[in-house]
Amino acid sequence: MPSIAINTTQNVTIEYELASVRERIISFLMDYFIIIVSIVLLIFLVSTITTDQFIEYFIYFVVVPFYVFYSLTSEIIGNGQSLGKKAFGIKIIKLNGKEPTTSDYMMRWAFRLIDIYVSLGMVAGSLISSGNKGQRLGDLIANTTVVRLRPSRTVSLREILSIKTRMDYEPVYTNVRLLREEEMIFIKQVLDRFKRYKNEVHIHALERVAIATAKKLSIDVPTNKYEFLNTVLKDFVVLSR
Repeated sequence: MPSIAINTTQNVTIEYELASVRERIISFLMDYFIIIVSIVLLIFLVSTITTDQFIEYFIYFVVVPFYVFYSLTSEIIGNGQSLGKKAFGIKIIKLNGKEPTTSDYMMRWAFRLIDIYVSLGMVAGSLISSGNKGQRLGDLIANTTVVRLRPSRTVSLREILSIKTRMDYEPVYTNVRLLREEEMIFIKQVLDRFKRYKNEVHIHALERVAIATAKKLSIDVPTNKYEFLNTVLKDFVVLSR
């Protein structure tokens, strides 16, 4: 799954998986279904309690604005998520790490006419598929993209146990069995993020995890905290097989 690294205003690097074209199309269709069902229900309810003339005004001043501005309004209120996007766990974010503004949402919404309606989605689909940041025309103008909030792939215990170690490897911390599987998975994630993004936030996270792990093993915190946690991980693999 293609991903993108966003450096936030707090200088924290967060890696997101990009939403696929399929997910974005289905979330769009879900939103469209919500719009149609809502309009049918509204017209039906109003028609049972009022006159035909009022229904005509109701369509012009309520139904049409609801149809036109649903996407824009729902994304602003939902902080980058319409109901369709929320159902699929995808969200609009800014590439510069800041929160999208109302003008950003308006920019994306305005270019839906070209991206989706006039071209029947071909412009949006081709741009999203061909680019490395998953951006349609509206995203390019607003400097945004759509990402997944629920990653499709996380570190599992099976992956940890599949780490290759030498057959003659002698475990250093034999009481590593005191640690739970969930803690080992977390240690693996911290090591991976530290290796990829060596900024202050991940260095601090590595230090805190090393201190907590050493405390559970009833030992002093080693100087090289990365090597210490890596050794703990290898010991766990050897002693768990």
